[in-house]
Amino acid sequence: MSQPRNRWIVQVILVLAVLVFVGVSVVPIIGAFNNTPSTNQNNGSTRGGLASSDQKSKLEDEERGYELVLQREPDNQTALKGLLQARLQLLSLKQGNIQGVIEPLEKLAKLNPENTQYGVLLAQAKQQIGDKEGAAQAYRSILDTKPGDLNALQGMVALLLNQQRPEAAIGLLQDTLKNAAQANTIQPGSVDTVAVQVLLGNVHASQKRYAQATSVFDQAIKKDPKDFRPVLAKAMLLKQQGKVTEAKPLFDSAVALAPAKYKDEINKAATASPTPTPAASPAPSP
Repeated sequence: MSQPRNRWIVQVILVLAVLVFVGVSVVPIIGAFNNTPSTNQNNGSTRGGLASSDQKSKLEDEERGYELVLQREPDNQTALKGLLQARLQLLSLKQGNIQGVIEPLEKLAKLNPENTQYGVLLAQAKQQIGDKEGAAQAYRSILDTKPGDLNALQGMVALLLNQQRPEAAIGLLQDTLKNAAQANTIQPGSVDTVAVQVLLGNVHASQKRYAQATSVFDQAIKKDPKDFRPVLAKAMLLKQQGKVTEAKPLFDSAVALAPAKYKDEINKAATASPTPTPAASPAPSP
């Protein structure tokens, strides 16, 4: 399993909150939208203000330069990437608009269908401006060819939950698991079934379907007893329900199974105060 994929699922588990699914793996876009200078920064030195003004001017010059290149060479990817980066940085300074980010992302996604990061960022940007159907289409275009893409899956799941469609989110993940064996036969390792199971369990948990969530986590643990992720997910679920004593041996097991770089995070999660599960219009358990 790749390190970025592992890091993503660990973060999702540690938070155990569906509302945090969005943004876990699309830091460039969300970071630009939310990177608002603090009050202290705004009241900082004049030199800081001048630096910010100089940065804005420099970025606007870069933006114009890339735009001129693209007028001559519309598919110049170096210019497209530069334009995207400049506009993202301008957004972080509260300049420009999200639509300006969408334009180069659409071209980059089309020119690089194998690089799903552009498609995911495009979907996130469209969702940010309220174009939920456009966001869904962007996610579907990825999942049609790469059904196991975790970034696209978590984005689509979050979008469906935001639309109060938990059954659709659950169905998507169940279908992904159902077709995983065939997909992995065609392209080995293309669907991380344990990661998808953990995501499915978390969706159940967000709807307060704790029995179903526990069952999914248990299936994942049985599938790969040496994988710490479902063990950690189950521990977090028990802790969310106030079952701290039952959760402790699972946290200990997760620490023992996890790579060294995750052990401190798991220990912190084990000792932190439980965080209420975000409301997501829980549906009654069947």
